[in-house]
Amino acid sequence: MRHVIKQAVFLMFAILIFPITLLFFGISLFFAKDEVLSSFSQGLSLIPGKVGCFLRAGFYRFTLTHCHPNARISFLVLLSQHDTELHEGCYVGPQCNIGRCSIGKNTLLGSGVHIMSGKKQHNFSDSSKPIKEQGGVFEKVSIGENCWLGNGSLIMANIGDNSIVAAGSVVIEDVPPMSIVAGNPAKVVKTRLD
Repeated sequence: MRHVIKQAVFLMFAILIFPITLLFFGISLFFAKDEVLSSFSQGLSLIPGKVGCFLRAGFYRFTLTHCHPNARISFLVLLSQHDTELHEGCYVGPQCNIGRCSIGKNTLLGSGVHIMSGKKQHNFSDSSKPIKEQGGVFEKVSIGENCWLGNGSLIMANIGDNSIVAAGSVVIEDVPPMSIVAGNPAKVVKTRLD
């Protein structure tokens, strides 16, 4: 019975946010989808409490590549790329900034976690040219299932299943499954198999 009630609540909030979702798709016909998503994300991030979490999940389940209805997207979370996946049971803490990525089932992100779209977003090899004109490549970062990313961590590489990233860590190289990493740059300090 509890499952049925939850599903009804998820559906109700998806219906409540549906006019905003339609507006998003209408505007996306004329502007770049990622730019429109970023703007809508900023507005929706300001709605506090559980109502805000449910409304954001209702919106993102139709505007991202994948968003499970029970994904929890907290207050002041900004998303910048529509090619983002938020899987079942994932929790995105307050003030996170999420780029192009896939966040696995039951993964937890602490407050202020930044997931960049890889580490090649900006080229800077030509010193005679402004960095903003040198282009770059957006890569899809994969965060595995059942991971925990501590407050303020910066993620630019893939993280394997069942891994932990210490608060304030800067991840620039792929993290193997079952690892605990810390530091800047983040290094494996322990495995969860120990």
